[in-house]
Amino acid sequence: MKTITKVGLSALCGSLAAISSANAGDLNVKGGATATWSSNQGDNTGNPIGLSSGITFTGAGELDNGSTFSLTLTNADQSAFSAASIAIVTPTMGKISIAAADGGNGIGGYDDKMPTAWEETWGTSLATGIDLAKGVGSSMNVAYTTPSLTGTTLSIAWAPQNGGGVNNDKASGGDKGDNLGKGVDFMVNTNQDLLGAGIQSFVGYSNTERDAASKTGTDGDAYQDREEGVLGAIVTVGPVVVGLQKTIEYTGNTQTETDVWGYANTGYGLSFNVNDNLSLSYGKMESKKGFVSKDSNEGGSTDTVKMIVESYQVAYTIGGASLKIAESEVENQTYSKATGMDKDGTTIALSLAF
Repeated sequence: MKTITKVGLSALCGSLAAISSANAGDLNVKGGATATWSSNQGDNTGNPIGLSSGITFTGAGELDNGSTFSLTLTNADQSAFSAASIAIVTPTMGKISIAAADGGNGIGGYDDKMPTAWEETWGTSLATGIDLAKGVGSSMNVAYTTPSLTGTTLSIAWAPQNGGGVNNDKASGGDKGDNLGKGVDFMVNTNQDLLGAGIQSFVGYSNTERDAASKTGTDGDAYQDREEGVLGAIVTVGPVVVGLQKTIEYTGNTQTETDVWGYANTGYGLSFNVNDNLSLSYGKMESKKGFVSKDSNEGGSTDTVKMIVESYQVAYTIGGASLKIAESEVENQTYSKATGMDKDGTTIALSLAF
């Protein structure tokens, strides 16, 4: 890790000195590169070699009243801009953060919390196209998290327009995508110790409004607000971590037979840290895609589809180098029951961190 020292901030005027004065902070830079080899049954792999790189800038400082602030800026996988967030943590009043599609605020930070040695079950070389509960996490949003009370925190995240847009400073989002308006997420997270086991549980709800014009249609409840929810628990006993969670998304589309009514996901995970260097894991994700006409066209293009993904993974780390292997399989890839959509895949990765 490299550290770049910044100069201290100074107040613009005397009246702002009490809140603007800050001690000198640090800007830390870290990153890494990963080379992969992917082999997927049934796909025309072509060149199986892949390469990704990422750099994360993390700035931190402290105000005179004891509040701390931080900035995180991430550049990943050839993206000019991937994610960013600014957070202010007060000594007694909790945390306020502004995020630019980093997925950490609201229920988006809990879309898949299952333990793994490397990647999410669906995140290897098999392109699953899975739909996850994101809430306002993919849009510009602001969030408040309460201080921890007996291990429990409450978070509220709000986006003026939850259409997935990311804005630079002095810019705005323009027209609403998919007629989506403001969105709000509520998240409760609890961490407790019980008989030597660490137990994390979480539950969350998200609502994104649609404008009035999009709520008119051929039936009485056409195009309602989008709603999402997450619920899960993770138990840690020594080197073993076990998790179970469910997410659900109601799209609000109820107007035509071919509209997607929603998605329901169930995830399981088990990981085992053999030692400080070696980790093993197994994960499974079941994702159902339902249509408005799910009962009127059984076996057809609008019948409910269940995609199932499983992955066995191993990761071995020595210093800044990691060797990772994932053996995965998917049934009904990308929610398709067509021939050839059940596939196996092997992904091997070498990661170097600096």
